[in-house]
Amino acid sequence: MPLHLRRPVLSTAPWRWLGLLLLAAWLAGCASLPPPGERPVSTALADPQDTRLGQLVLARQAADGAHHPSGFRLLVNAQLAYAGRLALIEAAQQTLDLQYYAIHADSSTERLLEAMRDAARRGVRIRILLDDFNTVGPDAQVLRLAHEPGVQIRLFNPLPGSRHSLVGRVLGSLGEISRLQQRMHNKLFIADNAIGITGGRNLGDTYFGESADSNFVDVDVLAAGAIVRDLSASFDSYWNNQLAYPVQALVSRAELDALQATEPATPAAPPPPASATATVLPDTAPAADPLAARLELQKITLTWAPAIMLADKPDKIAAADEEADREDTLVDGLLNLMAQARRDLLIISPYFVPGSRMMALFADLRARGVRIRVLTNSLASNDAPAAHVGYARYRTALLRMGVELYEMRSELPNPHRAFGSSGSGAGSSSRAMLHAKLLIQDTRLLVVGSMNLDLRSQLQNTEIALLIRSPAMARDTAALIEPHLLDSAYRVELRPDGGLLWHAPLGSGAPDTTHEPDTSLGLRLMLRLIAPFAPDELL
Repeated sequence: MPLHLRRPVLSTAPWRWLGLLLLAAWLAGCASLPPPGERPVSTALADPQDTRLGQLVLARQAADGAHHPSGFRLLVNAQLAYAGRLALIEAAQQTLDLQYYAIHADSSTERLLEAMRDAARRGVRIRILLDDFNTVGPDAQVLRLAHEPGVQIRLFNPLPGSRHSLVGRVLGSLGEISRLQQRMHNKLFIADNAIGITGGRNLGDTYFGESADSNFVDVDVLAAGAIVRDLSASFDSYWNNQLAYPVQALVSRAELDALQATEPATPAAPPPPASATATVLPDTAPAADPLAARLELQKITLTWAPAIMLADKPDKIAAADEEADREDTLVDGLLNLMAQARRDLLIISPYFVPGSRMMALFADLRARGVRIRVLTNSLASNDAPAAHVGYARYRTALLRMGVELYEMRSELPNPHRAFGSSGSGAGSSSRAMLHAKLLIQDTRLLVVGSMNLDLRSQLQNTEIALLIRSPAMARDTAALIEPHLLDSAYRVELRPDGGLLWHAPLGSGAPDTTHEPDTSLGLRLMLRLIAPFAPDELL
């Protein structure tokens, strides 16, 4: 039987307006979590070389004459990112490990979950680790897969309270407000400990260009070889952590059935075009294999390069505030990396709230002549307008020190051409929202991950990223992004009187403006009203 997921109302960053919900704290009672139940320790596949994917990676490395044991391919297209995940599911022989902040119940996800159920039935062990915050309402239905043989789902940092609505969940958790704000934001998709995908995308229509209303511009990286063992080790550290609860300890199948009874079903999405899948993965299986026409890893171009994984420890969430600020988080590592820049920094961050330490770092870099360019969301393209408050309070100071600021327009000139393309389902009327998280240093180092450059990612959420030392990849990625700074983003500058001027993207036909472009007066006034009461750490 199909899982019958339902497309949710878009809600990708609800914690960003959490501060407003706290005003209703006096209405809430306090709930508590049940015992975690049985939680056996398990680890990643020890020897991926015995699998078809492992053998294919070794063959590809030998054919390329690679001098490094890890290979990479940027996934900058929504269909390709989806096809890659589906192909990994179908190619896996022994294990699939997924770690996500959010898995939304909609058509694209249903197709992936159906493929995972089929994989489990052919003997693949599946572990899914999901942050608990979004597992409410229609999205709770993804937990039904935990009741399939061969599939285990654990919820990280679970919250008490109702799963009927997000508001009920928040109000039922106000007794532990610190934990409520600290979320597992990592994204991993790993097959047979041989090939993995990480980056900005969660799972859902809006991440794969299938939403009729709003779609994210996002980027992932496919990794193969030795670096995947590090990704799997990070996954295992979270999976076996005391904050990871088996689904069965928190919600029963009967409770999921009761929730589902109130939600209309959505038909499963068709599989992606074979042409998209064929460029992602390989096949050296016998010709009789029904997957042979779709899995062609030997045709993919990989860049073999030295790389390291940057990842927060899962205990970052359990730590007290004074323990969390120890300068050993992923974002702290990125700040130390940026301090070594000699010529150029190109930063892509959808939620950009620098904070005092980053501002001091930027001032030092600018004094040394380092060029700094930042692409972030405009107020119109931001799916969490309150986050714009934190960015806006630093904007003038950034411009005064010579940082170049670009704000992505919500109407892209060509969604299919955009880096991180918003996909086939997104027409010109679909709102585009930046969600990619990238850093390019001196056209030499490329960082792709789940992190935003804000204080929430630095101090509260856990994050993961890959740092790839490849001038070729860094150069190609910069060449991909730079045209969109001109034709898809507003360039923000200081006026002689100290005010701001937004230069419209080239060829857009939009006028230059002296206020937040493409927004209503009401929205601008509302943000001005809440700005004095919104600390950076909550945005």
